[in-house]
Amino acid sequence: MSYSIQQIANILNAKSTIVDDVIIEHLLIDSRKISFPKTSLFFALAGPRRDGHQFIEEVYERGVRSFVVDKNYDYSNYADANFFVVNDVLKALQQLAAFHRSQFNIPVIGITGSNGKTIVKEWLHQLLQNSFNIVRSPRSYNSQVGVPLSVWQMNSQHTLGNFEAGISTVDEMQNLQEIIQPTFGILTNIGNAHDDGFENRTQKIKEKFKLFANVEILVFNGDDEEINGQVNLLNLTNKFSWGKNANANLQIIKFTKDNLTTTIDATYKKELISISVPFVDEASVQNACTCWATLLALNIDKKIIESGIKQLQSVEMRMQLQ
Repeated sequence: MSYSIQQIANILNAKSTIVDDVIIEHLLIDSRKISFPKTSLFFALAGPRRDGHQFIEEVYERGVRSFVVDKNYDYSNYADANFFVVNDVLKALQQLAAFHRSQFNIPVIGITGSNGKTIVKEWLHQLLQNSFNIVRSPRSYNSQVGVPLSVWQMNSQHTLGNFEAGISTVDEMQNLQEIIQPTFGILTNIGNAHDDGFENRTQKIKEKFKLFANVEILVFNGDDEEINGQVNLLNLTNKFSWGKNANANLQIIKFTKDNLTTTIDATYKKELISISVPFVDEASVQNACTCWATLLALNIDKKIIESGIKQLQSVEMRMQLQ
């Protein structure tokens, strides 16, 4: 999809100087990555080490004529360019992406956790790409900046969204939830990553669960009592747990490992089922269980699941091949 400069002005409700109502198709935050200058909108993001406003002249010289800037920036030297003046450039980027997301009525998976987000997202892409036209986060684009850029990729050809959300402290997940607007949630795990940004594990769990405020179904490891307690606080239409817990939807019976593979036996709807995973390390096996549970929750045929999981590739290898 694309938006006119006037449409973007209305979406952002920003003070605007519009000299040319061009069509915007690309969001730009890096002066080194300009491919389509005439249809790009540059967001002058201010970070701890660099301020995007310092690169506006360079971006302008390379043909870009549409900018989102801070209210203190003097743009009087650029008479033939469009400018949106906002209080917070990052919030404006997120606001535009959230509006864009709201234009689509397709299933959207939102993934969070301490570890395994990118692996699970990429493996789900491998497993579901024959059933859906998927839009997903590039690499590990799961930050306050990465998520809006990921969601901006959505277009009318897509039938499934698959996005990851990463946070490092409190009061961050609400922004990402409003951008992704997931209908299907996945929690990978709650480990020690980014502990410094939270008072304790409970606070971190509560913050991550903000992503799932409006999901219709949530996939999670049911062996964690604290996570189970948080799940029960959500007004979920459905929930799908996996683990050794007797109450898990997908109850894991045993893991059998050889040199290259792990066979996982489980019960699902009172039936004994199994998969073979081409990995033996614990993290990969846990992530494979999350993917297995997700596919069952999506009602994917069990034979397709077994065949797909058996052929999973490591994410590093797949990215190198691409």
